[in-house]
Amino acid sequence: MPISYKPLWKLLVEKDMSKADLRKAADIAPNTMTKLRRNESVSLDILCRICDTLDCDFCDIISYIKTYTEETNHEPEC
Repeated sequence: MPISYKPLWKLLVEKDMSKADLRKAADIAPNTMTKLRRNESVSLDILCRICDTLDCDFCDIISYIKTYTEETNHEPEC
């Protein structure tokens, strides 16, 4: 999946909060945290809880990584 939670990890550093702190505060299951660490998709409900906990928006915790297909052999235009 072409998503990254790198903005989330940066935000946690800015807020001086650990991943364990976030997991407890947002009531996130350990398996879901593993998915986040692996840049796998999680439910919108989880993302909403994270945003509520950190008082932020989706764009502050997730980014879309554009990919290109080998058929076209070039990156997509913006």
